[in-house]
Amino acid sequence: MVGEKQQQGTGRLASSLGSALVVLASIVVVFAAFRNSLTWHLQRFWGASGDFWQSNWEWALDSYGQDEEKFYVFGLTLLTMTVFWGIGSIYIFLDLTNWPKFMRKYKIQPGTNEPLDKFKLIQGALQGVFNQIVVGLPVAMLAYKLMQWRGMPPTRELPTFQRVLFELPIFILIEEFGFYYSHRLLHHKSIYKYIHKKHHEWTAPVSVMAIYCHPVEHFFSNMFPILLGPFLLGSHMATGILWFILAIITTLNDHSGYHMPFAFSSEFHDFHHLKFNQCFGVLGLLDRLHGTDAVFRKNMAFKRHMVVTSFKSARELYPDELKKSK
Repeated sequence: MVGEKQQQGTGRLASSLGSALVVLASIVVVFAAFRNSLTWHLQRFWGASGDFWQSNWEWALDSYGQDEEKFYVFGLTLLTMTVFWGIGSIYIFLDLTNWPKFMRKYKIQPGTNEPLDKFKLIQGALQGVFNQIVVGLPVAMLAYKLMQWRGMPPTRELPTFQRVLFELPIFILIEEFGFYYSHRLLHHKSIYKYIHKKHHEWTAPVSVMAIYCHPVEHFFSNMFPILLGPFLLGSHMATGILWFILAIITTLNDHSGYHMPFAFSSEFHDFHHLKFNQCFGVLGLLDRLHGTDAVFRKNMAFKRHMVVTSFKSARELYPDELKKSK
């Protein structure tokens, strides 16, 4: 029995390392492909529009009286809140109105949140705003001080295209590491009911409930893994802003309750809310390593966990198995 467990652990480790190598190799291949074929065109666009981006970036800085700290703390908080509630409200509109009807086929858990509990929605939204302001602003102030101590690139000079392209995949891998272990720690039985239980009140999540959580969790598991990458790499402020926006869009999608066509699958994190003790990470690399995706991989949701390249829903492509009649 011990030997079998060791073999299973070794197998999971090999499989996880293999998956990690595939992801890293894919990043390298994509980077090489961009560099060898498309980068020339993108760089031409980047260069041709350089004056446009640079002038608007300087205008944004000047609008805050050339106070970089004020721009980073308050400007970034306002921007991220606008992106979060702007995109999140689109999903909420779908849930509140059930219109247009054809969008219902993209629901991951059909019939849930129909109708959406408006009281729970308002309660969750207020908690989200509290976290963004009361937790987010002090953390942004601390992050700016730490970035200054770390050594920030000149703020007014935008980074090169290659630098941005190089840093974003590293941010993703750092977030996977930070989010998996912080998230799994919050599930520990000694602290779960005090902190993370609030977030799991939604077994079928909706977009803006992504930050419906205890303030400690919002800092420890939502903000810290995202801020860690730019700090470690000493990234430009503009690269950090781009990364924060991408992270917000991703978490809204993961909590939306919809698996939209031509978009990254949200099946993985939705399954975590449904089953509680599965799928703790973002990419799934560390879940594979630790075996915390075993149930997910045996479920139909695993087959649906892909980018759908047609207007058919994942459920239409992989329908639930019909129960055999007696």
